[in-house]
Amino acid sequence: MADDSRPDDGQNPEDEFQDMLRDILSGKSSIDPSQLAGAAGLPNDPASVAALMQQLQGALRAGGDGSGGINWDIALQQGQERAATGQQSTTPAQRAELEQAFHIAALWLDDVISVAELTVEPRLMTRKEWVTATMPLWSQLAEPVATSISDSLTKVLTEQAPEELRGMLAGASQMMRSLGGTLFAMQLGQVVGQLSSEVVSGGDIGIPLFGDQQAALLPQNVAEFGEGLDVPVDQVQIYLAVRELAHARLFRHARWLRLHMISSITDFARGISIDTERLESLADGFDPSNPEELRDAMVNGSLIPPKTEAQLAALGRLETMLALVEGWVDVVTLEATSRLPRADAINETVKRRRASGGPAESAFATLMGLELRPRRLREAAAMWQAVTDAVGNEARDALWAHPDILPRDEDLDDPAALVARLSSAAKGEPPVLDDVDQALADLLRDDTPDRPHEA
Repeated sequence: MADDSRPDDGQNPEDEFQDMLRDILSGKSSIDPSQLAGAAGLPNDPASVAALMQQLQGALRAGGDGSGGINWDIALQQGQERAATGQQSTTPAQRAELEQAFHIAALWLDDVISVAELTVEPRLMTRKEWVTATMPLWSQLAEPVATSISDSLTKVLTEQAPEELRGMLAGASQMMRSLGGTLFAMQLGQVVGQLSSEVVSGGDIGIPLFGDQQAALLPQNVAEFGEGLDVPVDQVQIYLAVRELAHARLFRHARWLRLHMISSITDFARGISIDTERLESLADGFDPSNPEELRDAMVNGSLIPPKTEAQLAALGRLETMLALVEGWVDVVTLEATSRLPRADAINETVKRRRASGGPAESAFATLMGLELRPRRLREAAAMWQAVTDAVGNEARDALWAHPDILPRDEDLDDPAALVARLSSAAKGEPPVLDDVDQALADLLRDDTPDRPHEA
């Protein structure tokens, strides 16, 4: 029997869907708005609930105009608000100390790398400033997955809805995508905001989150990093400044590297599909009074099915590149900070932090199911050290000039072969070729006696 309280059958499905959602957002539904705030990962307090309602109402209007796009300004706002919680301003003393640390770091790096200095002054950032500066890249990396989750959620909810609601939901698909995108953007903001309390520098994630040649430290987080180390504060500051400058200078020197890494990550993300069976199971058993399961599934990677063979291969290449970058930074940082009495203790802390997963692994796994732990970092660092010992800093750093001459995965397995090739080149000797390269060289030289020559 038809519900007489419903609008007449001629009502536009989108208008009908809007009315239903407005009832939810205004508290006229059985779904408590505070439960939606929990699903979005927000604290259950009046201010957070009000902010969520405002954002979702804005998404309704955006979905109603047919755009159905993701408003990443929501992610920025959420991230800034999360970062501002517990944030401390940089004191004049901290600023002076870290500016001096950057100055010393630049001088010490000049002695151990043949990579030009930065032409942009390093920055000291608050957590909120870090979120603001990095959110454009986070949005770019997360967009393929956000779109996939939003579209899949719309499809599954439409298919799982009772028969009498399917037409209404199908007609309002753009609006539903906008709502799903809004929830994901809010989650992204929460993740990046939390990340701002963990990172100590711009290069802490492993990829360059800023534009070209920008180096940065977060004074509050640098101070927290040094707590409990029993290491003088100035040594911690100099060590971290050296690492950050080395990272930024490498990406300035190898201008192809930033685009290469970001493109690889976004290409990987575009290949991600959503596990619709898992999503259907969640939708079928969704309890509005307990939204945490749906929220957790949206952000913990469980909706992303196992990686394909192509994705595993791409992930292997990404891990190798990240290991090459981090291994190089480790080697040059240890050499540049050899004058610091407690450099080894600080380096050990960096290693333990990285081994426990660190901010990079949790962020990428949350956003796109991509665990970018540099699994071969130990081998990469050993390879760079062997190259340094054999041919010196200048020849080592020249390998970053082009991706075709950068060490490959097999060079991590057998650094001696790479060192032999580089040593031969440094002495002006003919290159040491493996069987395949030798056969190719013979073919190109075309000096075999039984091969006919063109007239």
